[in-house]
Amino acid sequence: MKNVCILIVAALLAGACSNPPAKESKKMLRHVVLFGFNDDLTADQVKEVETAFSNLPGQIDEVKGYEWGTDCSPEGLQKGLTHCFFLSFDSEKDRDAYLVHPAHQEFGQLLNGKLKAITVVDYWVK
Repeated sequence: MKNVCILIVAALLAGACSNPPAKESKKMLRHVVLFGFNDDLTADQVKEVETAFSNLPGQIDEVKGYEWGTDCSPEGLQKGLTHCFFLSFDSEKDRDAYLVHPAHQEFGQLLNGKLKAITVVDYWVK
């Protein structure tokens, strides 16, 4: 019996020294929006779109994270896309609520005639 107890204690101690289990990360749904603006837009018009997009997270509670930036890649693969807007949601339901939210719909109207290219990609973080 003593040998069995020693083996159990040794196994427990070995487990205590091994790598801890990986932290379960919360799944997030990412919504990536890429814009390429028409060449005839002024800097002020582009700034208006940037500001309006940046205001959306404050107007729509379902948005859990937001970042944006302009392209700086040296690879030359942008295909006319210059701006990236990156939003995070807890669920598809939250993303869907964002898509039909009046503030988002109004923002969409602001884009009329300003974009030569747009790409949207959604994915679950792995």
